[in-house]
Amino acid sequence: MRLCFLFQWVPCTVHGTCGPDNLGATFFEPSTTNDIAQGYKVLGYYSQPNNKPFTGQSILAFDRYLRGNMKAPVDYNYVWSSIYSLDIDQDGLGYIWWPKCQDGYKALGLVVTNATQKPSLEKISCVKAELTEQCENFNWIWGAEGIHIYTTRPSTRGTQAMGVHLGSFVAQVGGVMSDIACLKNTNSDLSSTPTLEQIEPIIKAYSPWVYFHPDEKYLPSSVEWFFENGGLLYKSGDKGNPVPITPNGSNLPQGGSDDGAYWLNEPDDFDARDKVERGDLAIAQVYMHLKPMFGATFTDIAIWIYYPFNDPAKIRFGLLNYQLPHIGEHIGDWEHVTLRVNNFNGELQSIYFSQHKGGTRLDATDLEFQERNKAAVYASRYGHAFYSKPGLVLDGCDGIGLRNDCEKG
Repeated sequence: MRLCFLFQWVPCTVHGTCGPDNLGATFFEPSTTNDIAQGYKVLGYYSQPNNKPFTGQSILAFDRYLRGNMKAPVDYNYVWSSIYSLDIDQDGLGYIWWPKCQDGYKALGLVVTNATQKPSLEKISCVKAELTEQCENFNWIWGAEGIHIYTTRPSTRGTQAMGVHLGSFVAQVGGVMSDIACLKNTNSDLSSTPTLEQIEPIIKAYSPWVYFHPDEKYLPSSVEWFFENGGLLYKSGDKGNPVPITPNGSNLPQGGSDDGAYWLNEPDDFDARDKVERGDLAIAQVYMHLKPMFGATFTDIAIWIYYPFNDPAKIRFGLLNYQLPHIGEHIGDWEHVTLRVNNFNGELQSIYFSQHKGGTRLDATDLEFQERNKAAVYASRYGHAFYSKPGLVLDGCDGIGLRNDCEKG
């Protein structure tokens, strides 16, 4: 496989009628005309909304050993045309086609033209069904009456899942989604995942700036610092005899499941408890977890920060604010941001911001950057959820919800 960055614009751009920010979308054909891409085949065309800079990336494939893993379609089925949507502001007419594959093969993307004639059968390749996985629609790109365009992603995801994110799009017409599959990496070898030596410069390039609120009282520390400053281990059935945690955590329970039999707490002494709750930013550490994603074509770098204490939540009700006693308060607060890096070129694709019981993933084009490649991350006051912008984020609706206040401290 090879990642394609060279695209030819298909003279079919829809403007200001729908799509994110009502700015429309543009369609592109991956190019195989340069020397590097000679012999590679297009698996699907690319589309993106017009409200962001062009970030086109599409995977091309090459049947190196001529094993019949790829074959041209036998025909095309018409999907949709903008000719019947005269109310759409567009640069040229557009026609979307679905490749009809021979038995045992699957289509991994669609073709877009600006002519009524069916495209050449050499425009795209179908792939052996055994080399594909089920695909699903993901982010909305554009839509009009009767049609919606989405990005695609493998239906099964995770560190062991081998479905590959191609960069193609799918069309939903009249409520029916195009039958599109995703490519599968059948080689379980994870050699394309960066080594520890390769990860170091990636971390140096993309490690984010984390901003704490100027009124934040409960700062991070290292886990060892929490242990050394009075962290206690409690056991169910023996609550009156907590045990100090050793500096290296060697007396903590090992293995098993989270059955509630053990828990951690802060020291009983008031001054010691106050010290632990406030953390120690000067010795705080981050903990990193590397995970292969999308068939090892991407690497997720989870960057974890440990806070000894999380303060109770504050709720907003219209113009009024209320502190909720003890609700949301807990000892030992883990928060993370996860960088998703493309293994083909080492570029940052997106960042996931953990936020209480959920989170938000944003493309790199939607982030605020400091010092070129370093994204700005804002930790909410006392609750420590991560956000991409400063200000108030209300976890609720209609002016009622939990406050998440973010500012540069």
